[in-house]
Amino acid sequence: MSGGPYGPSQGFAVPPPVPPMPTSPPPAPPDGWRAAAVALLNLSGLGLGYALLRRWVLMAVCWAATVVLLLVALPADADGVPSAALAGYAVVLLLAALHGGIAGLRTRLSWPPRAPLALLLGIVLLAVPAGGALWYRDAHDEAVEQALLARLDKADLLVATSGRRPFTSAEPGYRSALEVYRDLAEHHAGSRAARRLSDSLRIYYTTVGAAYGHQDYCDAVEPLKYLRTVPGTLPKGRLGSLAGWPDDRLANSLFECGSQRLTAGGTDWDARFGDLLDTFPRSEAAAKVSPAVDAAVRRAKKAVDGSEPCAAVQQLRDLDTRIGALAKSSGDADGTLAEAAGQAGRSGDAGEYACGVDQYKDGDFDAAQKTMEQFVADNKNARNAARAKKIAIAAEVAQTLPKAGKKLPTTGSGGGISVTVKNASPHDITVLYTGPVTGSFTLKACGGCKAYTLAETLTTGFKPCSDSSRHYPQRTISLPAGTTYFVHKPNGTSTATPASDTAALRPGYIYTECAYTTQTFGSGY
Repeated sequence: MSGGPYGPSQGFAVPPPVPPMPTSPPPAPPDGWRAAAVALLNLSGLGLGYALLRRWVLMAVCWAATVVLLLVALPADADGVPSAALAGYAVVLLLAALHGGIAGLRTRLSWPPRAPLALLLGIVLLAVPAGGALWYRDAHDEAVEQALLARLDKADLLVATSGRRPFTSAEPGYRSALEVYRDLAEHHAGSRAARRLSDSLRIYYTTVGAAYGHQDYCDAVEPLKYLRTVPGTLPKGRLGSLAGWPDDRLANSLFECGSQRLTAGGTDWDARFGDLLDTFPRSEAAAKVSPAVDAAVRRAKKAVDGSEPCAAVQQLRDLDTRIGALAKSSGDADGTLAEAAGQAGRSGDAGEYACGVDQYKDGDFDAAQKTMEQFVADNKNARNAARAKKIAIAAEVAQTLPKAGKKLPTTGSGGGISVTVKNASPHDITVLYTGPVTGSFTLKACGGCKAYTLAETLTTGFKPCSDSSRHYPQRTISLPAGTTYFVHKPNGTSTATPASDTAALRPGYIYTECAYTTQTFGSGY
């Protein structure tokens, strides 16, 4: 062994190299309690499981997901949280719980030192999302209630504004409001809005039927008919006593409207009474129909003797037709309507005489003739039939000689002045006359006679009925002194014009009148 200056050399042992420090703590033994604690803590939505594992980024992801959900959900409204947001958040929580459980299986917690304590903490912190869910459910329920109350208020306002318009234009608004009421009653029966429905529906009925309260009975009919359809649109029993609210009001409106129009001479009163008798046959209002039509017949019958008899007759005819139809459609069990119709018809027939007289006095001779002829045809045995026939003749004469209609003819006949009328025409003729007396008769055609030319009638000395070799059909009548108006009209032809004469008859004379035919039908002495 060699040595150095200090003595023999000695050897030194070299220590082995030191191993590198691990980058992370070694995995902990598997611990299911720890894994469960981390998973539960992550289910709180706050990422606390990741916090105990010191996984700060993942904890931040959990916080971000929760913040996004809160931004979407708050403030709570009636629509709630979108289902997509809830589903996405649930997926995030489940993934966080699953991943956290796997990570916590072999990773020691930074705090608390024991897993069971962390598990207990996770269970306690589950109250956070549970409590938040309960709070949100209450907030959402309140938002729904407020939304339903707002819908109800809007529907009530729509009813109020619609009530200021006529029913025809307001009906769409009423129907829209009713749809809201129906939805509340069917789908939100337990809501505060549904508990307010009784008041809203009461106001709805009184608003729709307001015309009845104002005694505008004709205007009330259609709204009340509409209200009778409302029970069919709402849940059974929802309306209570309101379901029958329109019935008596509609019955009274139908009667009052029909009665008003009957009195005023309207044309649809029978339709109102018909609706009443069909819909409410046993109502007090229905019992008033027969007395009402009886009174109308009596008024019209009395009016025949008034200043407008023809209008009264026309009304009686109309009453006869309408009451008769009403009797058939309603059944008329006691026959009172049929009796009223018969009375109207008989009174109308009798009133034709007064109508004809009025037409004659007004100078409407054509109408007077037709009216009196119809009266005679319908009432041959009537007390005024004879005079009506005279008036019809006088009216026909007055259509050619208006002065003949200045006085109403009487039933008088005969007189002391002889007037002979001859027929020199080839037509049968009817001779009409009126004046102090009125009458008519027919003369047969003159055999072999022919129409005179216009030139012949203009020749000096022209005198018809002067051929002594002919036998002219003739008739002699006796008339009183005074002016008598004659009209000769050919029978069997509609093209010839009636001829006329005005004769001032004086005692001590014998008068002859001749009827002849020219291009126009003429007469002379």
